[in-house]
Amino acid sequence: MIRELVRDFAETVLAETVGHRDQNQQPPSEEWQQFLELGLQGVTIPEEFGGSPVDDISESIIVEELARVDPSFAVMYCVHVGLCAKTIALHGNQDQKERYLTRLAAGDVGAYSLSEAGAGTDAAAMTCKAKISSDGTHYILNGEKMWVTNGVQAKVLVLFAKDVDHPDYGVKKHGGSTAFIVESDFEGFSVGKKEDKLGIRSSDTCTLILENCKVPVENVLKGFGKGFPIAMNALDNSRIGIAAQALGIAQGAFEAALQYAHEREAFGKPIAFHQMIMAYLADMATRIEAARQLVYRASWVKQQHYEHGGPRHSKEASMAKLYAGDTAMWVSERAIQVLGGYGYTKEFPVERFFRDAKITQIYEGTQEVQRIVIARALK
Repeated sequence: MIRELVRDFAETVLAETVGHRDQNQQPPSEEWQQFLELGLQGVTIPEEFGGSPVDDISESIIVEELARVDPSFAVMYCVHVGLCAKTIALHGNQDQKERYLTRLAAGDVGAYSLSEAGAGTDAAAMTCKAKISSDGTHYILNGEKMWVTNGVQAKVLVLFAKDVDHPDYGVKKHGGSTAFIVESDFEGFSVGKKEDKLGIRSSDTCTLILENCKVPVENVLKGFGKGFPIAMNALDNSRIGIAAQALGIAQGAFEAALQYAHEREAFGKPIAFHQMIMAYLADMATRIEAARQLVYRASWVKQQHYEHGGPRHSKEASMAKLYAGDTAMWVSERAIQVLGGYGYTKEFPVERFFRDAKITQIYEGTQEVQRIVIARALK
């Protein structure tokens, strides 16, 4: 039922504007307002805070179906429900949940900000600093954050900086790393450069500038200097979301190629019945199904971890993200080949899927990082 609901929204609402938004780097603001009518923006938020929680496989299906049509909207959704809302739901205190989860459930867009110019894959190397105010009521944040998805639209952000007054600051590489809940209208907070990207162009990605940004001490998540485990836990969760996005991209590209192959004729028959194209289509379908099983498996293990105290889902999340990301890139490239010259034009969606697929091999940890995580988990 959830799959059908989201697929209908994607095909009737997102499909109408995705090409225009991609070309003009226009975020899906109006589409987000229509999406709120489905009530799926709070799937990681408990009911007491206005949410409508679903199981983790259903969450992945939502992302998959959005990405099948519009990967930009899918990643906007991923960051909102996963990196932002889920992180606050897991690590926030009662007051923080009441103040911010209710807003996110009502439709305020959420974001997450960890990366910096020199701290992407090496998250512990961030240099954004936080210092307690003289009266002890606020933290003063200074620095720049990069690659912030939803950064232009977001009203509520989970943002990381290093507490320079923490005893571990300067001693440990991630010493003093602290997670803050930041509102976009806080004094000293501003949006900087918006990135001009290869793909997912309808998803806004920007720099955030913190110039003596004042954040109340009660907006610290978990405690001072306890941000790094929060960040790593959030990545475990969000890698599954990106894997689901990659799965949706692969599915969308495959369906476009399959339809074209049955319509386009060469040498007296549809190209879908020529041996080489048949082999392409068979391999595409098989890889997609394998990726789907890895994504759903990781989602299930994640749910077992949080509900029943099962093992962490780091390995499963990395396996899903690694394989699904590579599958999205491989399938979308083959889809262009199936369409030939048409695949190289913007008249068909496979060109956009190809551009959108590449980022799934990069963000939330590169494919190289995923292999390290997997290898370390092998026993």
